Amino acid sequence: MSKRYYKDEDFELWYGDSFKLLKEIEPKSIDMIFADPPYFLSNGGVSCHSGKQVSVNKADWDKGMDGEKKLKYYRKWIKLCRDILKDNGSLWISGTMHNIYLVGTALELEGFSVINNITWQKPNPSPNLACRCFTHSTETVLWARKQLTKNKKGKHTFNYELMKIENSGKQMKDVWQIPLVTKEEKKNGKHPTQKPLKLLERIIKASTNEGDVILDPFNGSGTTGIEAARLNRKYIGIDNVKEYLEISKKRYLDMKEKL
Repeated sequence: MSKRYYKDEDFELWYGDSFKLLKEIEPKSIDMIFADPPYFLSNGGVSCHSGKQVSVNKADWDKGMDGEKKLKYYRKWIKLCRDILKDNGSLWISGTMHNIYLVGTALELEGFSVINNITWQKPNPSPNLACRCFTHSTETVLWARKQLTKNKKGKHTFNYELMKIENSGKQMKDVWQIPLVTKEEKKNGKHPTQKPLKLLERIIKASTNEGDVILDPFNGSGTTGIEAARLNRKYIGIDNVKEYLEISKKRYLDMKEKL
């Protein structure tokens, strides 16, 4: 069976196991990677969605595991990403308090240094049902670059002036207030951990240039790819669930029709 699920111009969707397919990509050929890995939160708890109590369980790929296993998992795919990332490329990884500290440790152990710790603040978070702690309203996105040697770091792309222009002429800070995914973004199908287009738009504009190659090893519903294509970047998205790849394909075709 071919790994390629769909290809159109510079937009590719691959079906299969990321741990295997990442090894097939040419070393140092990718300019930027965005990854939204499993947070391992499916532990039988409950949350709130649209005013209703719902299970936090998402799928088998999100089932909880102990800290040592999670760290091993994160180190494995981060190492594979390092191999295919250009020396001047960068890696973005999203997470919450449940996994981001292990992600940070894995980055350091696999030869990366963190550029920024972005706090994504959600103005419309789900309410806290337990009422035993503050309402969770943020996620963290770590932006990292290669540590080439002990004293030398990769020269990553940062479009500083563009970010300043988009922030009304002021330096952009590391706290970003961006609403949750809209209904329009889910019209082609839903993914339990879908990220808003606005979040990926900013990340891609900040750290890549037109024509750059962007990869997402946990493609999901394809948000990274949609923004990459819209902003004239090349894209490879990998996922092992055909349903999600089909959602990504539909979203991409819808986006092309609107351009």
